[in-house]
Amino acid sequence: MSEQEYSIKEAMIYTQRLAQMSKALWKAVEKDWQQWIKPYDLNINEHHILWIAYHLQGATISDIAKFGVMHVSTAFNFSKKLEQRGYLKFFKKDDDRRNTYVLVTDEGEELLKEMTENYFVSHHTILDGSLPIKNIYGKFPEFLEVMSVIRNVYGEDFMEIFERGFDSLGETFNESDGRITTTPPELKLASGEDK
Repeated sequence: MSEQEYSIKEAMIYTQRLAQMSKALWKAVEKDWQQWIKPYDLNINEHHILWIAYHLQGATISDIAKFGVMHVSTAFNFSKKLEQRGYLKFFKKDDDRRNTYVLVTDEGEELLKEMTENYFVSHHTILDGSLPIKNIYGKFPEFLEVMSVIRNVYGEDFMEIFERGFDSLGETFNESDGRITTTPPELKLASGEDK
């Protein structure tokens, strides 16, 4: 075992600081998120799954669990609830019968579009807390160091799914006249079936 390059005290202070900051940040994010989705009768897991499925276009339950940082059974169970409400569709690919894939239905896309268009109807504490930094530096805070820690904890697969989702987000949502509009991503299923 190689010699430690940090003191035990330094490590404890770092991890506890990160834990406290993460908890405080999550509490604000959770409150903002819940206020945004409340009118649509969704919980955070359901919205997150819907969002992931929409942006990954044909994601597996494992992809959703990994990217959503949830247990596979949680991803599956909430996905089934979304299917029962008509927002998701389950399918198997002809060339991959082992994995279960999900797609957002037209009704699910409409729901996401409406939610996106009404994003600013609710209050966003995290956005308000970030605006002073944007006003000073001309951009929102960047998270390069935090992303590096996440990459080291969850691995390259997680980061690949993470980036793929946000690439899709950037391509799907547009701003026009101070409003968010959507352009659904194109999907070509390997099985050849339509949504």
